[in-house]
Amino acid sequence: QIPTDPAQRRVRELAMLSKQLQQVHPNVLAKVLKQGTVYQNEEIVVINKPYGLPVHGGPGIKNCIADVLPILAKMLQNMKAEPLHLCHRLDKETTGVMVLARSKEAAERIRLLFKTRQVEKIYWAISLGDPDPAEGIVEIPIVEKEVQSHQSHYKMTLAPNYRLSPEDGKVVKIRKNRNAESAVTRYRLLASSSACSLLELQPITGVKHQIRVHLAYGLGCPILGDHKYSHWSKLAPQKLPEITLKRLKLEQSKARHLPLHLHAHRLCLPLGERLDLVCKPPLFFEKTLKKLRLDVPND
Repeated sequence: QIPTDPAQRRVRELAMLSKQLQQVHPNVLAKVLKQGTVYQNEEIVVINKPYGLPVHGGPGIKNCIADVLPILAKMLQNMKAEPLHLCHRLDKETTGVMVLARSKEAAERIRLLFKTRQVEKIYWAISLGDPDPAEGIVEIPIVEKEVQSHQSHYKMTLAPNYRLSPEDGKVVKIRKNRNAESAVTRYRLLASSSACSLLELQPITGVKHQIRVHLAYGLGCPILGDHKYSHWSKLAPQKLPEITLKRLKLEQSKARHLPLHLHAHRLCLPLGERLDLVCKPPLFFEKTLKKLRLDVPND
Protein backbone atom coordinates (compact mmCIF):
# COMPACT_ATOMS: atom_id res chain seq x y z
CA GLN A 1 0.00 0.00 0.00
CA ILE A 2 1.97 3.03 -1.24
CA PRO A 3 0.47 6.39 -0.20
CA THR A 4 -0.41 8.64 -3.15
CA ASP A 5 0.16 11.90 -1.27
CA PRO A 6 3.85 12.84 -1.85
CA ALA A 7 4.27 14.17 1.71
CA GLN A 8 3.02 10.89 3.20
CA ARG A 9 5.13 8.93 0.76
CA ARG A 10 8.21 10.84 1.91
CA VAL A 11 7.42 10.19 5.60
CA ARG A 12 7.05 6.49 4.85
CA GLU A 13 10.32 6.49 2.91
CA LEU A 14 12.10 8.10 5.87
CA ALA A 15 10.54 5.74 8.39
CA MET A 16 11.68 2.74 6.33
CA LEU A 17 15.26 4.00 5.91
CA SER A 18 17.02 2.00 8.60
CA LYS A 19 14.41 -0.74 9.08
CA GLN A 20 14.96 -2.31 5.67
CA LEU A 21 18.65 -3.06 6.18
CA GLN A 22 17.87 -4.83 9.46
CA GLN A 23 15.48 -7.18 7.70
CA VAL A 24 17.55 -8.37 4.75
CA HIS A 25 19.67 -11.51 4.54
CA PRO A 26 23.40 -10.94 5.34
CA ASN A 27 24.27 -11.84 1.72
CA VAL A 28 21.94 -9.12 0.45
CA LEU A 29 23.51 -6.64 2.87
CA ALA A 30 27.01 -7.57 1.66
CA LYS A 31 25.80 -6.99 -1.90
CA VAL A 32 24.46 -3.53 -0.94
CA LEU A 33 27.87 -2.68 0.55
CA LYS A 34 29.64 -4.04 -2.53
CA GLN A 35 27.55 -1.76 -4.75
CA GLY A 36 28.52 1.12 -2.49
CA THR A 37 32.25 0.51 -2.98
CA VAL A 38 33.98 3.75 -3.95
CA TYR A 39 37.61 2.62 -4.09
CA GLN A 40 39.76 -0.46 -3.68
CA ASN A 41 43.39 -1.47 -4.02
CA GLU A 42 45.43 -4.40 -2.72
CA GLU A 43 45.35 -3.03 0.85
CA ILE A 44 41.97 -1.41 1.36
CA VAL A 45 38.32 -1.36 0.33
CA VAL A 46 36.38 1.88 0.79
CA ILE A 47 32.59 1.75 1.08
CA ASN A 48 29.87 4.37 1.31
CA LYS A 49 28.21 3.35 4.58
CA PRO A 50 24.41 3.35 4.37
CA TYR A 51 22.14 5.07 6.90
CA GLY A 52 20.94 3.17 9.99
CA LEU A 53 23.46 0.38 9.72
CA PRO A 54 25.50 -0.21 12.90
CA VAL A 55 29.18 -1.03 12.56
CA HIS A 56 29.07 -3.51 15.48
CA GLY A 57 26.35 -5.85 16.69
CA GLY A 58 24.49 -5.57 19.99
CA PRO A 59 21.15 -6.39 21.59
CA GLY A 60 18.30 -6.19 19.09
CA ILE A 61 20.64 -5.73 16.12
CA LYS A 62 20.19 -8.31 13.40
CA ASN A 63 22.60 -6.91 10.83
CA CYS A 64 25.83 -4.96 11.23
CA ILE A 65 28.87 -4.26 9.06
CA ALA A 66 31.27 -6.37 11.18
CA ASP A 67 29.18 -9.52 10.62
CA VAL A 68 29.18 -9.35 6.81
CA LEU A 69 32.89 -8.56 6.31
CA PRO A 70 33.78 -12.20 5.43
CA ILE A 71 30.95 -12.34 2.84
CA LEU A 72 31.88 -8.96 1.37
CA ALA A 73 35.53 -10.02 1.02
CA LYS A 74 34.50 -13.11 -0.96
CA MET A 75 32.20 -11.09 -3.19
CA LEU A 76 34.98 -8.60 -3.94
CA GLN A 77 37.84 -11.04 -4.40
CA ASN A 78 37.14 -14.73 -4.47
CA MET A 79 36.04 -17.66 -2.37
CA LYS A 80 39.38 -17.87 -0.54
CA ALA A 81 39.51 -14.20 0.44
CA GLU A 82 40.44 -13.27 4.01
CA PRO A 83 37.67 -11.41 5.86
CA LEU A 84 38.02 -7.63 5.72
CA HIS A 85 38.98 -5.70 8.86
CA LEU A 86 37.43 -2.59 10.40
CA CYS A 87 39.82 0.38 10.71
CA HIS A 88 37.58 2.99 12.35
CA ARG A 89 33.92 3.45 13.18
CA LEU A 90 30.99 5.62 12.20
CA ASP A 91 27.79 5.98 14.23
CA LYS A 92 24.83 3.90 13.15
CA GLU A 93 23.05 7.00 11.77
CA THR A 94 26.09 8.48 10.02
CA THR A 95 26.59 7.77 6.31
CA GLY A 96 29.65 8.03 4.11
CA VAL A 97 33.32 7.12 3.71
CA MET A 98 34.35 4.00 5.58
CA VAL A 99 37.74 2.29 5.17
CA LEU A 100 38.11 -1.49 5.47
CA ALA A 101 41.48 -3.25 5.32
CA ARG A 102 42.24 -6.48 3.48
CA SER A 103 44.78 -7.65 6.08
CA LYS A 104 45.37 -7.38 9.82
CA GLU A 105 48.64 -5.51 9.27
CA ALA A 106 47.03 -2.91 7.01
CA ALA A 107 44.18 -2.48 9.53
CA GLU A 108 46.65 -1.84 12.35
CA ARG A 109 48.59 0.67 10.26
CA ILE A 110 45.41 2.56 9.38
CA ARG A 111 44.08 2.48 12.97
CA LEU A 112 47.34 4.07 14.05
CA LEU A 113 46.93 6.82 11.43
CA PHE A 114 43.47 7.57 12.86
CA LYS A 115 44.73 7.43 16.44
CA THR A 116 47.63 9.80 15.76
CA ARG A 117 45.28 12.19 13.88
CA GLN A 118 47.01 11.85 10.53
CA VAL A 119 43.73 11.20 8.71
CA GLU A 120 41.89 14.31 7.58
CA LYS A 121 38.14 13.83 7.97
CA ILE A 122 35.56 16.11 6.38
CA TYR A 123 31.87 15.75 7.22
CA TRP A 124 28.80 17.48 5.88
CA ALA A 125 25.82 18.20 8.12
CA ILE A 126 22.53 20.01 7.71
CA SER A 127 21.88 21.94 10.90
CA LEU A 128 19.06 24.05 12.31
CA GLY A 129 20.00 27.72 12.42
CA ASP A 130 23.26 29.40 11.32
CA PRO A 131 26.43 29.20 13.37
CA ASP A 132 27.82 32.53 14.53
CA PRO A 133 30.54 33.22 13.45
CA ALA A 134 30.14 31.51 10.06
CA GLU A 135 33.39 29.61 10.49
CA GLY A 136 35.61 28.77 13.39
CA ILE A 137 36.81 26.12 15.81
CA VAL A 138 34.87 24.66 18.73
CA GLU A 139 37.29 23.49 21.39
CA ILE A 140 35.31 22.32 24.41
CA PRO A 141 35.95 19.05 26.29
CA ILE A 142 33.14 16.45 26.26
CA VAL A 143 31.99 14.06 28.97
CA GLU A 144 29.24 11.44 29.30
CA LYS A 145 26.55 12.27 31.87
CA GLU A 146 23.37 10.70 33.13
CA VAL A 147 20.31 12.83 32.43
CA GLN A 148 17.86 12.75 35.31
CA SER A 149 14.39 12.96 33.78
CA HIS A 150 11.22 10.85 33.80
CA GLN A 151 13.27 8.21 31.95
CA SER A 152 16.91 8.58 32.90
CA HIS A 153 19.37 8.14 30.03
CA TYR A 154 22.98 8.93 29.12
CA LYS A 155 24.21 11.68 26.82
CA MET A 156 27.52 13.20 25.90
CA THR A 157 27.74 16.84 26.94
CA LEU A 158 30.14 19.79 27.17
CA ALA A 159 32.53 20.03 30.11
CA PRO A 160 34.11 23.46 29.64
CA ASN A 161 37.21 24.49 31.59
CA TYR A 162 35.93 28.08 31.79
CA ARG A 163 32.77 29.91 32.80
CA LEU A 164 31.63 33.52 33.07
CA SER A 165 31.83 34.93 36.58
CA PRO A 166 28.38 36.16 37.70
CA GLU A 167 29.95 39.19 39.48
CA ASP A 168 31.76 40.90 36.62
CA GLY A 169 31.14 38.70 33.55
CA LYS A 170 34.86 37.86 33.29
CA VAL A 171 36.06 34.46 32.13
CA VAL A 172 37.10 32.26 35.05
CA LYS A 173 39.00 28.95 34.84
CA ILE A 174 37.23 26.11 36.64
CA ARG A 175 38.45 22.73 37.82
CA LYS A 176 38.85 20.28 34.97
CA ASN A 177 36.47 17.34 34.87
CA ARG A 178 38.75 14.29 35.17
CA ASN A 179 36.59 12.15 32.88
CA ALA A 180 36.19 14.75 30.13
CA GLU A 181 38.02 14.18 26.85
CA SER A 182 39.40 17.13 24.93
CA ALA A 183 37.45 17.69 21.74
CA VAL A 184 38.16 19.99 18.79
CA THR A 185 35.93 20.55 15.74
CA ARG A 186 36.54 22.94 12.85
CA TYR A 187 33.42 24.15 11.08
CA ARG A 188 32.53 26.29 8.09
CA LEU A 189 29.18 27.43 6.72
CA LEU A 190 28.69 26.36 3.08
CA ALA A 191 25.10 27.52 2.52
CA SER A 192 22.06 28.67 4.46
CA SER A 193 18.34 28.81 3.66
CA SER A 194 14.95 27.86 5.17
CA ALA A 195 16.26 28.39 8.75
CA CYS A 196 18.88 25.67 8.11
CA SER A 197 22.55 25.49 7.15
CA LEU A 198 24.82 23.16 5.26
CA LEU A 199 28.05 22.91 7.26
CA GLU A 200 31.45 21.45 6.49
CA LEU A 201 32.99 19.93 9.61
CA GLN A 202 36.43 18.68 10.40
CA PRO A 203 36.73 16.81 13.69
CA ILE A 204 40.36 17.05 14.81
CA THR A 205 39.73 14.67 17.73
CA GLY A 206 37.47 11.62 17.72
CA VAL A 207 35.27 11.73 20.82
CA LYS A 208 31.94 9.85 20.78
CA HIS A 209 29.16 12.02 19.25
CA GLN A 210 31.61 14.93 19.11
CA ILE A 211 30.21 16.72 16.04
CA ARG A 212 26.63 16.35 17.27
CA VAL A 213 27.44 17.72 20.75
CA HIS A 214 29.64 20.58 19.56
CA LEU A 215 26.98 21.70 17.06
CA ALA A 216 23.98 21.34 19.40
CA TYR A 217 25.42 22.56 22.69
CA GLY A 218 28.47 24.53 21.57
CA LEU A 219 27.01 26.43 18.59
CA GLY A 220 23.29 26.07 19.30
CA CYS A 221 22.79 24.52 15.84
CA PRO A 222 21.70 20.88 16.32
CA ILE A 223 21.92 18.60 13.29
CA LEU A 224 18.65 18.13 11.41
CA GLY A 225 17.12 14.85 12.61
CA ASP A 226 19.27 14.68 15.76
CA HIS A 227 16.46 13.95 18.19
CA LYS A 228 18.90 12.96 20.94
CA TYR A 229 20.89 16.19 21.15
CA SER A 230 18.17 18.72 20.34
CA HIS A 231 17.08 18.85 23.99
CA TRP A 232 19.02 18.16 27.12
CA SER A 233 16.54 16.90 29.68
CA LYS A 234 14.13 14.87 27.58
CA LEU A 235 13.99 12.32 24.81
CA ALA A 236 11.63 13.93 22.31
CA PRO A 237 11.51 14.61 18.57
CA GLN A 238 13.32 17.71 17.37
CA LYS A 239 11.17 20.86 17.14
CA LEU A 240 11.48 22.38 13.66
CA PRO A 241 10.90 25.98 12.53
CA GLU A 242 7.72 26.62 10.52
CA ILE A 243 9.59 27.42 7.28
CA THR A 244 11.68 24.23 7.54
CA LEU A 245 8.56 22.07 8.02
CA LYS A 246 6.89 23.82 5.10
CA ARG A 247 9.82 23.27 2.73
CA LEU A 248 10.23 19.65 3.83
CA LYS A 249 6.44 19.15 3.45
CA LEU A 250 6.35 17.70 6.96
CA GLU A 251 4.10 18.22 9.96
CA GLN A 252 5.76 18.64 13.35
CA SER A 253 4.06 15.42 14.50
CA LYS A 254 6.03 13.54 11.83
CA ALA A 255 9.38 15.19 12.60
CA ARG A 256 10.45 12.09 14.55
CA HIS A 257 10.89 10.28 11.23
CA LEU A 258 13.58 12.69 10.05
CA PRO A 259 16.93 10.89 9.88
CA LEU A 260 20.17 12.37 11.18
CA HIS A 261 21.71 14.47 8.39
CA LEU A 262 25.39 13.80 9.07
CA HIS A 263 27.58 12.46 6.27
CA ALA A 264 31.28 11.53 6.22
CA HIS A 265 32.00 13.26 2.92
CA ARG A 266 35.73 12.87 2.57
CA LEU A 267 38.80 11.17 4.05
CA CYS A 268 42.41 11.94 3.20
CA LEU A 269 44.47 8.89 4.02
CA PRO A 270 48.29 9.10 3.87
CA LEU A 271 48.94 5.49 2.81
CA GLY A 272 52.15 5.63 0.79
CA GLU A 273 50.47 8.04 -1.61
CA ARG A 274 47.85 10.46 -0.26
CA LEU A 275 44.45 8.96 -0.98
CA ASP A 276 41.58 11.39 -1.32
CA LEU A 277 38.39 9.39 -0.78
CA VAL A 278 35.04 11.06 -1.43
CA CYS A 279 31.46 9.78 -1.04
CA LYS A 280 28.43 11.63 -2.26
CA PRO A 281 25.61 12.05 0.26
CA PRO A 282 22.74 9.53 0.30
CA LEU A 283 19.54 10.19 -1.60
CA PHE A 284 17.55 11.36 1.44
CA PHE A 285 20.27 13.93 2.21
CA GLU A 286 20.29 15.22 -1.36
CA LYS A 287 16.48 15.46 -1.41
CA THR A 288 16.56 17.47 1.83
CA LEU A 289 19.20 19.84 0.39
CA LYS A 290 16.98 20.41 -2.64
CA LYS A 291 13.83 20.95 -0.59
CA LEU A 292 15.55 23.40 1.74
CA ARG A 293 17.20 25.15 -1.24
CA LEU A 294 20.68 24.64 0.16
CA ASP A 295 23.14 24.79 -2.72
CA VAL A 296 26.11 22.45 -2.53
CA PRO A 297 29.36 24.08 -3.58
CA ASN A 298 31.23 22.18 -6.30
CA ASP A 299 34.36 20.89 -4.67
